[in-house]
Amino acid sequence: MQAHYKHNMRLDYQLKYFFEKHGFNVLSRLADRLGMRASNVRLFFVYISFVTAGLSFGVYLTLAFLLKLKDMIYTKRTSVFDL
Repeated sequence: MQAHYKHNMRLDYQLKYFFEKHGFNVLSRLADRLGMRASNVRLFFVYISFVTAGLSFGVYLTLAFLLKLKDMIYTKRTSVFDL
């Protein structure tokens, strides 16, 4: 049973690493914009997710989509030929 537990821990860390590496950084970008610590904004998001029964997850995905779209539109191009 302990080997199964260790395998799940490894899977948890792999999942956490994947989301940290490939995440949208929505909350950290929002924290930068607001001038707050990212951990406080993340903690608020977790609490509000419990209160609103996951409704804020839809807001998170919408913000992630809009930020990705903004990044695609406002990328700095060094040359005319980068189009």
